[in-house]
Amino acid sequence: MRHLKFPIYILAFLMVIISACRKDPQPLPSEITKVEPEPTSSIKGFYLVNEGNMNMNKASLDYMDLVNGIYTRNLYNQVNPDVTKGLGDVGNDIGRYGSKLYVVVNISNKVEVLNIKTGKKIGQINITNCRYITFSNGKAYVSAYLGKVGDPKAPNGIVAEIDTTALRVNRTIEVGRQPEEMAIIGTKLYVANSGGYSPPDYEHTLSVIDLSSFTEIKRIEVAINLSRVKADRYGDLYVTSRGDYYTIPAKLFVIDTQTDQIKKVFNIAASNLVIDDDYAYIYSTEWNYIEGKNKITYNMINTKDETVMDRKFISDGTEKDIKIPYGIAVNPASKDVYVTDAKDYVSPGKLHCYSPEGRLKWSVTTGDIPAHITFTN
Repeated sequence: MRHLKFPIYILAFLMVIISACRKDPQPLPSEITKVEPEPTSSIKGFYLVNEGNMNMNKASLDYMDLVNGIYTRNLYNQVNPDVTKGLGDVGNDIGRYGSKLYVVVNISNKVEVLNIKTGKKIGQINITNCRYITFSNGKAYVSAYLGKVGDPKAPNGIVAEIDTTALRVNRTIEVGRQPEEMAIIGTKLYVANSGGYSPPDYEHTLSVIDLSSFTEIKRIEVAINLSRVKADRYGDLYVTSRGDYYTIPAKLFVIDTQTDQIKKVFNIAASNLVIDDDYAYIYSTEWNYIEGKNKITYNMINTKDETVMDRKFISDGTEKDIKIPYGIAVNPASKDVYVTDAKDYVSPGKLHCYSPEGRLKWSVTTGDIPAHITFTN
């Protein structure tokens, strides 16, 4: 059989086509959806960060203008067109402090700093394998796993203290393996250590950091594979344990920060929760490898008397349409509840708004894996 020969200009043309096909995925253009406006709302709107699929640079940022009823999908790409890969790889948390918006982008190893009014990028802090963010007295605190993603031999994690004016890391403190969420009460920062890279050898403590000296002063024994940490207005912390997904069930613990002791245990799973006034709003998507399926539940807790309530924050039956609840927030003014749905994790998700009575008000399409919300005044 004869070997085919191509003129050099045809070969060059083919190489250009192949090269074009191998380019990184381009950020998606912005899209607008209209819902019922709230012209008298004191909360002007909120940002929602979509995690996006790992290694796909599909993290994205949406904005909901509550006053005018306008939802803008992929806002970051619209206002930052020169950032070629968009927001980056896995948007893991979002928070506002002063005039700035902070987006933690896990696999991209950075915290993006944006103008709160416009979403325009104004800075970046590089932190390896960063996870969650919280704020106090002019400082931002970021938990970070360190090490390569998924490496069971990864070193202990850290919390990095960031100067929110200079936008640089001031100090770091070592905590447990794979630290997750944090909460600040008084002068103490509480950090959930998970050890999630090395099952069944999970971590089981909360690190307690004195913010003035920035030293770890103790670790509180709680349970394995800790994740969420939320503070109520009575000086208590609500801390979630994910269990081992086999025989050790997920639970919710209440920590008294005056004594740094466990004061109550709820035998309910809590994938995520938000506390507003005297109520904790909780959902759980609890995977069990033995049964090979998720168990999805919704609960509310009265944080004043620490009891599980009969009341549900979805009362109209539409929770059956939520495939994978993945994020939750409560409007501090209207008390509307926002729940996100990750769907199948690989296609655009949904954001649902529920009235204080639990009835569905509206739904919009989001980016992939909608997860974290922060409000603007």
